[in-house]
Amino acid sequence: MVTIRDLMSSDLITVNPELTLRDTIELLGRRHIGGAPVMAGDRVLGVISANDVLSFEAGMPGVPTEQPEMAEWELELPVEWEEGTEAPGAFFSETWVDAGADVAERIQTLEGPEWDVLGEHTVSEAMTRTVCALPPDTELAEAARYMLRNAIHRVLVTERGKLIGILTTTDIVRAVAERRVR
Repeated sequence: MVTIRDLMSSDLITVNPELTLRDTIELLGRRHIGGAPVMAGDRVLGVISANDVLSFEAGMPGVPTEQPEMAEWELELPVEWEEGTEAPGAFFSETWVDAGADVAERIQTLEGPEWDVLGEHTVSEAMTRTVCALPPDTELAEAARYMLRNAIHRVLVTERGKLIGILTTTDIVRAVAERRVR
């Protein structure tokens, strides 16, 4: 009988809930994994997956594609600027470090928060809070049924309330391909 313990990965990659989504995606890509448990100390808070990040980003409002009608705008009459007082555009120059940059330069970089949605949001905003976990002595067939029933690609492996491993669909496919599982 093959159990979760036989196939699980115990070398865990975990993420902090305050990690940015950009850093999370870079970590998942570097490690060639599709998701990771979200931990605060030794407590499991949930799981973050590439799909969670994509769903989060897809739910963000997009850039407007149409300019509003001019009739809707209320235009103020220009204010005469008096020398010795603060220039009307000073607010923008002080707010944006790159205010003097050429428009093409601003579009080419992702340094401003207005361009980097993934950099300004954290794992805690996008993660799945439902924790799907099984004990390590669970038979592999039962774990596979559990994963299918819950439509998940990874199940956390816990023992006495402590995270000890993770079993992924890739682990199961690898075991079948290597004929370790029938």
